[in-house]
Amino acid sequence: MDEKQIFEKVNGLIQNIEKVILGKHEAVKLAVAVFLSEGHLLMEDVPGMGKTMLAKTLSKSFSGSFRRIQFTPDLLPSDVSGSYIYNQKNAEFEFRPGPIFANIVIADEINRGTPRTQSSLLEPMEEFQVTADGNTFQLEKPFFLIATQNPVEREGTYFLPVSQLDRFLTKMKIGYPEKSQEIQILRDRKGKNPLDEIEPVVAADEIVEIQKFVQTIKVDTRLYEYIIEITQLTRISDKLIIGVSPRASLDLFRFSQALAMLEERNYCIPDDIKTAAPLVLAHRVIPASPAKTELGNPQEIIKKLVDEVSVPIQ
Repeated sequence: MDEKQIFEKVNGLIQNIEKVILGKHEAVKLAVAVFLSEGHLLMEDVPGMGKTMLAKTLSKSFSGSFRRIQFTPDLLPSDVSGSYIYNQKNAEFEFRPGPIFANIVIADEINRGTPRTQSSLLEPMEEFQVTADGNTFQLEKPFFLIATQNPVEREGTYFLPVSQLDRFLTKMKIGYPEKSQEIQILRDRKGKNPLDEIEPVVAADEIVEIQKFVQTIKVDTRLYEYIIEITQLTRISDKLIIGVSPRASLDLFRFSQALAMLEERNYCIPDDIKTAAPLVLAHRVIPASPAKTELGNPQEIIKKLVDEVSVPIQ
């Protein structure tokens, strides 16, 4: 595909998702940008906001495989990654892949799984592979993990450790719809489910090609320094107990490229980084002040830190 075809494919993907997810253009764009950055997405919102619906619509919009894992306290790591089963016919053990072996995987209510089960996602998220009994199995690309969690109910849940949060490129909320949008949702679902009418608009190999194109988006040398100045500032700021890792710098770099691509540009500008920084960094830091105060809001802290860094003049 040439550059123009890639832009058309991405716009078509977004428009296809918006046939189901109404009035949430920014949330849809964000999810697609994470997907095309080869990152993973954590969606945290109250129940019934369309988190799983967004993930299902995205998966149906391209011709890849899809699996959903409902996390519960009794879920085992082998229920996620798979395990060896004895085959009586062949008289030997053979590996049966778990639901993690899919192009798009939804880890629904991930915080209801035990830390041991949550840890089974670390290797697939970082290295795109699964190790079982000393044998390593590669995941097919594209691989995209979308995890959901409910921020309200904490009974019977386990907080995600910092090491796992750091593997999610961004954490997002969908938010409540506007009145007119919610009325349209009722109309659209009066006698049918719009999700049933979604057809693939892009193939799995085309997604891989677009992901490779994202890596070719031009980034000026001064923007490299701009990104690192932002991430290093999180490590020395008195507003934060803990700053971000080098992995966050890499994610900020790649996500900025994806945002530029969504704007149909083959080069990054400082505004791409300023937009990406709160989305990529906020869930990885720990504020020094109480979370309920304005100064304790991680996204606001990151925005203020970004404002302290001089913007490169292009």
